[in-house]
Amino acid sequence: MNQQLSRRSFLTNASVLAGGSFLGLPQPALAAPPPETTRIRLFEGPVSCIAPEFVAKELLYAEGFTDVQYIKYLKDTKNFPPDDILAGDVDITFSFIPTGIRYVDQGAPIVVLAGSHAGCVELIARNEIRSTRELKGKTVAADSNTQTFVSMFAAYVGLDPRKDINWVSYPIADWARLFVEGKIDAFMTGPPESLELREKKIGHALVNTTTDKPWSNYLCCLLTSTKEFVRSNPVATKRALRAILKGGDLCAIDPERVARLVADRDLGSYDIALQMLRGLPYGKWREFDPQDSLRFFALRMYDVGAIKSTPQQIITQGTDWRFLNELKKELKA
Repeated sequence: MNQQLSRRSFLTNASVLAGGSFLGLPQPALAAPPPETTRIRLFEGPVSCIAPEFVAKELLYAEGFTDVQYIKYLKDTKNFPPDDILAGDVDITFSFIPTGIRYVDQGAPIVVLAGSHAGCVELIARNEIRSTRELKGKTVAADSNTQTFVSMFAAYVGLDPRKDINWVSYPIADWARLFVEGKIDAFMTGPPESLELREKKIGHALVNTTTDKPWSNYLCCLLTSTKEFVRSNPVATKRALRAILKGGDLCAIDPERVARLVADRDLGSYDIALQMLRGLPYGKWREFDPQDSLRFFALRMYDVGAIKSTPQQIITQGTDWRFLNELKKELKA
């Protein structure tokens, strides 16, 4: 199929979805008050699992936004989620679940609105390391976010991550190279890099949160905003959330066309993007309970000393499920 034709057909389908003839958008929602702001800014970064945001562009227009902006990481902002919303660079963002929990624990004015999908990250290790317990005494590259996640993996199998693992800090962009050079034994990454490494047969996935339990039972990415944006723009928040969640449905329904959009943004090749879209459980935001996911990860983060708040304190301080609950009913979840 011609690429231009495929893209045009996809956007036409997206417009049809936005018009309410598919995925259950009811007419009363279309007649709801317009958004308080017609500008919406979303993050665009070096990870492709946030594809629902890209797909949502036409859907956002149909929700009444006339100015849909994608803020490119390093070009338009130096802030990675959720720092991007705290800095005022974007309005709604995908946030890695342990990162969001850590920020709520620290008192940051962010609010979790919904979950997107489970899985998407992998702990890559040397081929001779066959179990998580064998990370004892090994060198793992990590930043504050990935160290928390790997610590949970380690603690789950009985290791003491503070004593048993040699943590080293390098720029994230250098981890794969350092791994190939034999300077580190493991690191955590996500798509497209995780899939590219698999194709090149570099290391193996010691833990794959898309397929390995218990991690695969819980969400890894959350839709997050600031408390101030939600307070000032409740209609815009709900409309933007609806568009992005329906973007996730499109990722599940038509992965081939979404893969083309991802490839067009240079977030991996078409084949890599298609593998990701077919592998991740998009479109299941109705089934996964984000509150259960927050409780699961917050408990494990508390156990490894990554946060001081209890899981219930995290949920009370940092979530707002009003819009998600309404959308589940409206979209006949």
